[in-house]
Amino acid sequence: MATLVETLRAAGCVFAEEEAELLRAAAGDDRPLDGLVARRVAGEPLEHVVGWAEFCGLRMEVGEGAFVPRRRSEFLAQEAVALARPGAVVVDLCCGVGALGAAVAAQVPGAELHAADIDPVALGYARRNVAPYGGQVWEGDLYAPLPAALRGRVDLLVVNAPYVPTSEIGLLPAEARDHEPSVSLDGGADGLDIHRRVAAGAPPWLAPGGRLLIETSARQSPVTASALTGAGLSVRAVTSEEYYATVVIATSAHPAGRSVPG
Repeated sequence: MATLVETLRAAGCVFAEEEAELLRAAAGDDRPLDGLVARRVAGEPLEHVVGWAEFCGLRMEVGEGAFVPRRRSEFLAQEAVALARPGAVVVDLCCGVGALGAAVAAQVPGAELHAADIDPVALGYARRNVAPYGGQVWEGDLYAPLPAALRGRVDLLVVNAPYVPTSEIGLLPAEARDHEPSVSLDGGADGLDIHRRVAAGAPPWLAPGGRLLIETSARQSPVTASALTGAGLSVRAVTSEEYYATVVIATSAHPAGRSVPG
């Protein structure tokens, strides 16, 4: 009989040894190992099978029907933390399972955290992931569900909105296209429909000197940046070869109209 590692390797799991350890650890009386292995061999994301994903050194709950936090998004979290001050008001927009917001709040003393998304399945996980940091979760389209009291108070607006062009969804790995919701992947014809809406709606919510950080691709970053510039924000882009990630950082103006450096 094939060993667990051999079974996983035959199914195409590149890191079969590591996955085998995680599956064994996740198995229990109410989660038989055979069932977990069958789900993984059938192509379900490992994170959905074991029920969590590691993100910025934290364990984020995630499961069937939810977008799995990507390692490249850790770069956005790091950039946000570097810009934060103690007690910052942080909003994780298009939050999914709340990984970005939780990771930032975990490293910013006294952060006031809010997370919003349109997907009720993802928000079920987000509530649990942000709870240790006193985070509040809001369900609805972009800024619509946020409480009015946040207007003009947001110091950090962190966003990992969908940015895959519709025509490229079919090119994604099967784990993503078959097991994650299209609402968390599909960004419209050029991938940036949601980015334009995020940019247009941001200014009233940002505090003076507040920052919006949004993940994009190197190819798409000029268009994302243009949308934010068009909303009256000062913009710069940062990239990481380590994470293969690009983040556009936009800054609101001070009350006197003088913009702050990115």
